[in-house]
Amino acid sequence: MSLAGSAVTFALPVEDLDRAKKFYAESLGLDFTGTNIEGSPTFALGSGAELMLLARPGGQRSESTAMTWAVDDVTQQVKELEAAGVTFEDYDTEYLTTVDHIAEFEGQKAAWFLDPDGNVLCLHQDA
Repeated sequence: MSLAGSAVTFALPVEDLDRAKKFYAESLGLDFTGTNIEGSPTFALGSGAELMLLARPGGQRSESTAMTWAVDDVTQQVKELEAAGVTFEDYDTEYLTTVDHIAEFEGQKAAWFLDPDGNVLCLHQDA
C-alpha cells in the first residue's frame, strides 16, 4: 500500500479545545465529525483528509503556514470569512505585499489569517 493514496489526518496544536472547535466549526464552517478517544475534536477536510485539534497547554503553535486551502476565488473567500469574524493578516516585505489582504506572486493569489491560538492558516488559488 502506498502512502500517496492514503487518507491524511492533519494534527494542529491548540491551547483551548472548546475555543478552537468553535472557530473551526463556526467561523471557518468546517464539518465537525466528532471527538476521538483522546478527546480531540475532528473535522472533515476535502479529499478524505481530516483535521484533528490537539490540546497543547502552554500555547505551542506553528509560526509558519500550518495549513492552506486551495480555493476557486480567494477574494470571495476572504469576504465570506471576514463576515464570519475572521481577521486577515497584511504584509509589506521585500518578498511579499498584500493588497486588501491578498498577495499575488508566482502565479498564485494568497491570503493568511490566524486561528485563536496563533496558528498561521492560508487560502490560495492559481492566478
